[in-house]
Amino acid sequence: MIGKESKTLNGIPAAPGLAHGKTVIVTQEKLDIPNYEVQDVDKEDQRLLDACAKGQEELSAFKDEVGERAKSDEAQIFEAHRMILEDVALLDRAKKSIQSGVNAEKAWMDSIEYFAQMMEAIPDETLSSRAVDIRDVGRRVLGHLLGISVGGTVLTHPAIILGDDLTPSDTVSLDKDLVLGFATGRGGPTSHTAILAKAFGLPAVVGLGEEVLSIPNGTMVMVDGNLGSVMVTPDEATLSAFIEKEKVAEEQQAVARDAAQANAVTADGERVEVVANVGGISDAPLGIQNGAEGVGLFRTEFLYLDRNALPTVEEQVEAYKAVFDIYAGLPIVVRTLDIGGDKVIPYLDLPKELNPFLGWRGVRMLDGAEDIFLQQFKGLLQAGVGADLRIMVPMVSGLAEIRAAKAVMEKAKAELKAEGKPFTDTVQFGIMIEVPSAALMADRLAKEVDFFSIGTNDLTQYTTAVDRTNSKVAHLANPLNPAVLTLIKRTIDCAHVEGKWVGLCGELAGEPLAAPILLGLGLDEFSMSPARVPLIKRVMKSLRKADCVPFADEVLTYNDAEEVMKASEAYLVKLGIEL
Repeated sequence: MIGKESKTLNGIPAAPGLAHGKTVIVTQEKLDIPNYEVQDVDKEDQRLLDACAKGQEELSAFKDEVGERAKSDEAQIFEAHRMILEDVALLDRAKKSIQSGVNAEKAWMDSIEYFAQMMEAIPDETLSSRAVDIRDVGRRVLGHLLGISVGGTVLTHPAIILGDDLTPSDTVSLDKDLVLGFATGRGGPTSHTAILAKAFGLPAVVGLGEEVLSIPNGTMVMVDGNLGSVMVTPDEATLSAFIEKEKVAEEQQAVARDAAQANAVTADGERVEVVANVGGISDAPLGIQNGAEGVGLFRTEFLYLDRNALPTVEEQVEAYKAVFDIYAGLPIVVRTLDIGGDKVIPYLDLPKELNPFLGWRGVRMLDGAEDIFLQQFKGLLQAGVGADLRIMVPMVSGLAEIRAAKAVMEKAKAELKAEGKPFTDTVQFGIMIEVPSAALMADRLAKEVDFFSIGTNDLTQYTTAVDRTNSKVAHLANPLNPAVLTLIKRTIDCAHVEGKWVGLCGELAGEPLAAPILLGLGLDEFSMSPARVPLIKRVMKSLRKADCVPFADEVLTYNDAEEVMKASEAYLVKLGIEL
């Protein structure tokens, strides 16, 4: 157990901001799962079905409750949890065990663990984090089988919430007005803790390790969601300085948010678009709140997760319109489904691959799964009536894939016309540049599309031949590598020759060090996490594009990313821009 001496724990920054306060630990009591042989298997089977039904009723009630409290993010999570209980594979595995004589509690627990461990084994962080959701749903049903309560924590005073890896059941009863911040032992940027913290506008640090659980209740801590650190029992002077830092940060954020409502314009009057990345309905409002001028990347994978069948066209239309309405009158770039290879969605029956990141994913799935994209195009085109819709396809490596995708979109239009359904016929069509071959062929690809969107996360990985999930080499995957920047420049130049615009939707777009370089290279649109929008708009106001052009040309001649970073930092400091 951490004692009274000051100590700093370091983890992963999951939501920006600063907060201090006394701790409340949220823990889950370990359930004692009985294991015995049953004779009446039909009765036992019904016990499980009844418990699942009660769990669904409970989750529906939670969804309605949090929806009324305007916490749409949590409402969507509880709907996703309810759909997990409809998963045929999950229930069938448990029911087969029951038919062999295993009691319902043990059969259900084994099935939950089987699928949770399957998800944990997936390299993709967004999907592997779903294991927490599966276990949370499983625990709820077990509670009904065992006849015990598995309710959440109720706060009576303001607190920093500590836990191992918080679940919706842990947090459903939390009063937003009493939560100051979060700190957990496990989790990542896409975990429930991160989602909840961002929705609440509160700081969060995850991945702190088991030591965070040894902090006693009522301990004063300081949470820095920007750096990913938690200081335990700070001395009086340190705490006072931190509180002052909080006040300054709050004032700066308020000013930045107000200023961010204006369009992004450089010091020499050049207009650039600063837009938001959106991962679902729940986080869509954050972009508007932070001054985003549209959506540069609307990820659609959320529609295909936590369910046991493909979403219908009608379901897709409803989901897309929910986001389009939030950004009414603003440009919205939607990325078609980018799933496959490493991303296991049971009902899609995707093949296991030795090199999933180089495999059957993105636009490549047109060859073998065309109907999935046909249905998605139909949903997007219907939802896009009255919206400034742009559609882009991922993982393009050559002309044939572009033409195949455009053909499917035209097929979708023809079917909608035959069905007598209204749809937009003015949509812009673009592609993501994330494969080096696409960047190298940008001159030819630009003739076939309306725009490019550069995905620097994957482009960097494929250019540097680095596995970002391998801690021993991940540091080599730096998007400011001159080789990556050269591909970015070629992409922009080739597009502009054809009169096409270029956006960038990787993490690099929200990085101040990259701003003068990307501006100098001629990037038209910067798309980033909503929280980064005010910062990048502020940086843009201090930059002169005319000066950034020669600076960008200069850094392209440098030897490595470290040289580029040092030069860019010096450039910003010289302009008086605080990093």
